[in-house]
Amino acid sequence: MSLDVVDLRDFYSTNLGIVAGRLIATKIRARWSDLRGQRVAGIGFAAPYLTMFRDEAERVVSFNPATQGVLEWPENGPLAAALVEETELPLADGCLDRVLAIHLLEEADSALDTLREIWRVLAPGGTVMLVAPNRRGVWARSDATPFGNGRPFSRPQLTRLLRDALFSPVNWTEALYLPPMFHGWALRSAPAYERFAGRFASPFAGVHIVEASKQVFRPITVRAKRAVSPKFTPVLLPSPAAGRVAGGA
Repeated sequence: MSLDVVDLRDFYSTNLGIVAGRLIATKIRARWSDLRGQRVAGIGFAAPYLTMFRDEAERVVSFNPATQGVLEWPENGPLAAALVEETELPLADGCLDRVLAIHLLEEADSALDTLREIWRVLAPGGTVMLVAPNRRGVWARSDATPFGNGRPFSRPQLTRLLRDALFSPVNWTEALYLPPMFHGWALRSAPAYERFAGRFASPFAGVHIVEASKQVFRPITVRAKRAVSPKFTPVLLPSPAAGRVAGGA
């Protein structure tokens, strides 16, 4: 069963959700430090992470899958959120520079088709940032967080998925090393623990955060095949002179 947008909103309003959102947003911002003049879209439940780009990017929009539902966003200003089919985005080809996908792939009917649709709307050289549950992490095994819902991924699985969708991974990182605990002392120590654990590239982090660029391959020109003359087998025929002699006889 897919998570409802209300469940996601409620999680991010808890102390654990606030801390988790900040830790993930820090990793995203470290890669996308300057998006001035960029066209940015979030797909999935990305609105909490898109707010930091609103005053910087040329435009920012948020798309929620139809099975998830949508909330009004942003709270101030023109509405920039819409309900969509993740495999049929209402956008022209190559119209975006950046796409942030979070709470999306793990519940998509076809993760490959979803990524191929993202590939379509990205401009050549554009990048997608994926945040997906780590199948080896504790967060993927906890029903107390949305990252425990749906299908988690290993790093090799995400790599194959991206390459099948014509993306090339350019940066990998992880987040949410601390187990999902609601205790106050654990949440207060989460940022320090995150910095410490991140130095060792722990394989048990809660989520993968991977940035991948759109690959555009030059079409291969097919040369026209040269016509081959048919080969004839020689056949002996009687000469005209031989026919006249036979008739005269």
